[in-house]
Amino acid sequence: MAKLTLQEQMLKAGLVNEKKLKKAKKGSKKSRVQAREVKAAVEENKRQQQERDKALSNEQKEQRLSKEIQAQIKQLIEMNKIDLKDGDIKYNFTDGTLVKAVYVESLVRDQLAKGILSIARSDESYVVIPSSVANKIALRDESVIIEQNAPTEEVADEDDPYADFVVPDDLMW
Repeated sequence: MAKLTLQEQMLKAGLVNEKKLKKAKKGSKKSRVQAREVKAAVEENKRQQQERDKALSNEQKEQRLSKEIQAQIKQLIEMNKIDLKDGDIKYNFTDGTLVKAVYVESLVRDQLAKGILSIARSDESYVVIPSSVANKIALRDESVIIEQNAPTEEVADEDDPYADFVVPDDLMW
């Protein structure tokens, strides 16, 4: 005698009819499909949440790094700024399209012109700092450094007809 499935046995016993049997088969398939869909939706939601968390983490890391860089720049400026309290010579420089001025001593003005010193923006004012510090700051944020003259190396041109005439360093217009 062949073994009958549970469904066939219940049908033979009269506990269920064909209609109920088909409905039960269809319902079991639906529940398995729905379970798979729910599982896929949960996994997709989890993946999207992880992507959002990762993006938020990267954004917070960039903000923290930016704050650290700004703090380093501020510390470098505060530690290395040169005091200009008794300057009497007006030194003009450009900040973007604006012409600004600081009052400095003649020694500081000469060093600014030769590129030994540089001008940097500190909050709403301008400070004079050594060019070596300005280079370190420029590596972090170039917008802080306002004026940094390149050190001038005088190279004599062999064909220069004015080589015998020296231009004075303290020439003022």
